[in-house]
Amino acid sequence: MDQPTPRPTRRCPICGKPALHRFRPFCSKRCADIDLNRWLSGRYAIPVVEEDATARGDGEEDA
Repeated sequence: MDQPTPRPTRRCPICGKPALHRFRPFCSKRCADIDLNRWLSGRYAIPVVEEDATARGDGEEDA
C-alpha cells in the first residue's frame, strides 16, 4: 500500500519556525502576541481605496 505524502509543514510568519496546530499559524503564543501587537499598534494595515463622491453619485452634478 502507498504511504500518503506528508504535507509540508507551514512556517510561522513571525520567526519562520514550524507552526504548531495549537497556535496556528504561529509557532508559539509569543509569536501570536507579537503579531497581535503589530495589528493593534498600526504597523499592519489593510489598504482602502476611497471612491470619489461624484463617482458614487453623491456629489452635485455640473450643469
